[in-house]
Amino acid sequence: MLEINAENFETEVKQSDKPVLLDFWGTKCEPCKALMPSVEKLAGKYGNKIKFCKLNTAENRRLAISQKVLGLPTIAMYKGGEKVEELTQDMATADNIEEMLKRYV
Repeated sequence: MLEINAENFETEVKQSDKPVLLDFWGTKCEPCKALMPSVEKLAGKYGNKIKFCKLNTAENRRLAISQKVLGLPTIAMYKGGEKVEELTQDMATADNIEEMLKRYV
C-alpha cells in the first residue's frame, strides 16, 4: 500500500487513472490497526484494478480535515479525483470494504 501525505496526495489520489481506496488511520487507533491486515489482503486481490493507499492522520492532520475525515477508521473511495464513497468507524469492516470495492472494479 502506498503511503499518502500532503506532498503526493494530489498526484497519487486526485490525478490517478484508477479508482483509489484510501485508508485513513492513526497510530493510536486500535480498530485501524486491526483492520489494516484485511485491507492489505484486499489489496492483493484487487490491486491490479484499484490503487490502495493509506494516510496516517496523526502526521497529516490538515489533509485529513480537508477530506472531511472526522472519525477513524475511515476508508474512502476516490474516482476521477473526487471522493465518491466512504465507510467510517463501525461500518469500516472487511466485508463492507470488499462490497464497496466491487462497485468500482
